[in-house]
Amino acid sequence: MPDEGPSKTPIVIVTGLSGAGKSTALGAFEDMGYEVVDNMPLALLARFMKTQDDNPEHANERPIGFGIDCRTRAFNADGVLAEIERLRARQGQDVTLLFLDCDDLELVRRFSETRRRHPLAIDRRVEDGIAKERELLGPLKAHADRLLDTTGQTIHQTRKRIRDSFTVEAPHGLQITVSSFSYAKGLPRDADLVMDVRFLRNPHYVDRLKPLTGKHEAVAAYVASDPDFAPFFDQLTQLMRLLLPRFKEEGKSYLTIAFGCTGGRHRSVFVAEFLAKVLEKDGYAVNIVHRDTEFEDSGEAKGSSRER
Repeated sequence: MPDEGPSKTPIVIVTGLSGAGKSTALGAFEDMGYEVVDNMPLALLARFMKTQDDNPEHANERPIGFGIDCRTRAFNADGVLAEIERLRARQGQDVTLLFLDCDDLELVRRFSETRRRHPLAIDRRVEDGIAKERELLGPLKAHADRLLDTTGQTIHQTRKRIRDSFTVEAPHGLQITVSSFSYAKGLPRDADLVMDVRFLRNPHYVDRLKPLTGKHEAVAAYVASDPDFAPFFDQLTQLMRLLLPRFKEEGKSYLTIAFGCTGGRHRSVFVAEFLAKVLEKDGYAVNIVHRDTEFEDSGEAKGSSRER
């Protein structure tokens, strides 16, 4: 019978582009009770985990969050991936690689606003540093378990997404995020599946519904009354019930399904909410994100406290 070994303390390795919000993410994990270590050299990472194994008193301690990026001493993307595989080989250690991404133009704006230099462009343009960093981090993004795009997000939104995504238990072994977005504001780059629901009747052109969102019963009833909604949703549900078990079999732990409409307020919000309820009834752990309406719904001002 195999040795159970040390407790499988959950580990999240946070990486991504400079300016995309790594510090914000690590702060969120720390607030959630994680032991957070930023920019630990790879050699020390292995030694740190060995200490956990050698000391039984460390069993069942807090989950751990490691921050790793191009500033980490002796950084090498392939080396990071190899170390992650070594960690996972330790009696099935639970390791999640989270990659934070952001649009180049917004990264340039963030560096300009904070008057910081890009770590890879001390004496060059910020754009050059971003391009170089994308190249260096490419393998990590390609192998990430979770991709979080912070384009257009405030610090508070990023913190909320981290909390929502990493505090939900996944009884099926697959954690699902269902989101809505506005095509006018761009595609969500962290989505695995994207569906366009602009074919449904649009509440935007009904005066009493225009100021509301898809969370309101009147909007929901209006969209659901579209004769094409029921057959569409039946087919969508069948598709999800076909795909989700297969994604799980392939070893995928996180899946993001995004629904888009013109303004990201009515149809996409309603369909996302409706699907989330179905998936929850099926026993999945579901996190809902309304990218372009959530701060309007909460009454917080958009554009404040942008990512740093």
